[in-house]
Amino acid sequence: MSGQCVLIGDEVTAAGFRLAGVDCRVPEGAGDGPVGAKAVQRLLDDVGAQAGMILITAELAGALPDAVLADLLAQQRPPVLVIGDIRGRHRPADLTIALKRQLGLSE
Repeated sequence: MSGQCVLIGDEVTAAGFRLAGVDCRVPEGAGDGPVGAKAVQRLLDDVGAQAGMILITAELAGALPDAVLADLLAQQRPPVLVIGDIRGRHRPADLTIALKRQLGLSE
């Protein structure tokens, strides 16, 4: 798996990414209701530093405590990117709006 992109997400999103050759991991209980932080963290630990990049859907990223998610996004090896799910049910935060707000450019 070294250097490979890994997706941690729901089954439907994973199915689409598998077609593109991405290694996909679906936490236990995904699709049966909210997924717990422990299930997501277990997958992140399993993937570890072996992956070249980790993609995680916004829904599963939301299951993690804020401090853990902030630490994941700040790390550089491997880089972690929060993406929307394929059905558009959960979208990551709009970084443009946050940046404009921090710079005092938002209305």
